[in-house]
Amino acid sequence: MKPSYIGHRKRLKEKYKKNGINGWLDYEVLELALSYAIPRKDTKPIAKELISRFKTINGVLDADRKYLEEVKGISEHTAFFLKLLKDVAILYMEKGIHNKDLLSSPQLVYDYLKTSLRGASDEEFKILFLDNRNKLIGIETFESGTVNHAVVYPRKVVERALYNHAVGVIIAHNHPSGALQPSQDDIDVTKTIKNALRTVEITLLDHIIIGHNDYYSFKNKNETL
Repeated sequence: MKPSYIGHRKRLKEKYKKNGINGWLDYEVLELALSYAIPRKDTKPIAKELISRFKTINGVLDADRKYLEEVKGISEHTAFFLKLLKDVAILYMEKGIHNKDLLSSPQLVYDYLKTSLRGASDEEFKILFLDNRNKLIGIETFESGTVNHAVVYPRKVVERALYNHAVGVIIAHNHPSGALQPSQDDIDVTKTIKNALRTVEITLLDHIIIGHNDYYSFKNKNETL
């Protein structure tokens, strides 16, 4: 006799084939996704437990691997699979901001940064390098740790901007606490990097801080820039 979950998986896949995931509950989406990482087990209770613990799909995908593995049924392999789902989403959004005038499409930048930085347990510092048409040349994660304690070397930012033949630069980092207001360290770092870039005729276009569900833009607030 076939286990009951096999028929249920088939019904889920048929449902997805017909209408996609519109109207699905978060746990149902996870249940289907997990079926590709956990081949011989009912994934519904695992999906429900993940949502119970981390509240939303965003919370699940943002969670640290070690916390995911605390959930019964989530192995190291499955935790890696869930992290891969988020990384694919980040890559998808990153590819979506290429060949765009990013100064005319700021929401695309904010959405990308929210997806890539939100949920990180440590602060990460990203640099977006833009050409003379404000199109993306490349993105680098410059520091991991905390911006308050890890020194962000302005000279290094300048070196990477010159290496990428950038005309403009957007810098961004996250606040794991969720706070959006810049600290004095954030303000000082912004001024220092802006002045360092100016010496080689490169413009600091914005410094964006990512909180839990929102962002703070130095440019929008007319601060420092």
